[in-house]
Amino acid sequence: MSQEGGAPAPETRWSRDHWERVWAARAEDEVSWFQARPELSFRLVAASGVEIDARLVDVGGGASRFSDLLLEAGFHHVTVLDISAAALERARQRLGPRASAVTWVAADVTSWRPDGLFDLWHDRAVFHFMTRPEEQEAYLDTLQRALRPGGQAILATFSAAGPERCSGLPVARYEPDWLARRLGPRFRLLESDREDHRTPGGKVQRFQYSRFVRG
Repeated sequence: MSQEGGAPAPETRWSRDHWERVWAARAEDEVSWFQARPELSFRLVAASGVEIDARLVDVGGGASRFSDLLLEAGFHHVTVLDISAAALERARQRLGPRASAVTWVAADVTSWRPDGLFDLWHDRAVFHFMTRPEEQEAYLDTLQRALRPGGQAILATFSAAGPERCSGLPVARYEPDWLARRLGPRFRLLESDREDHRTPGGKVQRFQYSRFVRG
């Protein structure tokens, strides 16, 4: 098990070029994080109590089908942010005419400057790629800049029992209380859950999901 919130020193940095290569080489249902229906993420959104006119941002959403579920539920202020333009294009093609109901942003979350405040921030499997302290701080700066006071954040990462690497990159693994301490006193942990995610290749990746409220 890695040290609390820790990870091996990264050999390859999180970068746009890396993720564009990943999406150039693989189909949507071939990437390890593919989910046909992101049910746990959606359950936590429902538990947050946000109204359908709330502003939601899915960080690292790319080609994820989470936006599909949000649109099906009637949410109409959905932003999907991803470092890979190719991943976003996959989602737009899949959604067809419904894609116009989503705001698509190709940007690195560590340097993104949102144009307004959000009621809910969702991130499945981005923050755990932030293995360097400066990357983590930049991510958290964006989170605090984007999320209104009283807004909620759902962060899903590999748990302490999860893999140490993913898509050729090292990751930081977390337990909910470790993650709460990393986010700091402005965020209060409301609930957590676990998921044994089975990849398209048949491997099991252990995740933790935590829902926070910003003070």
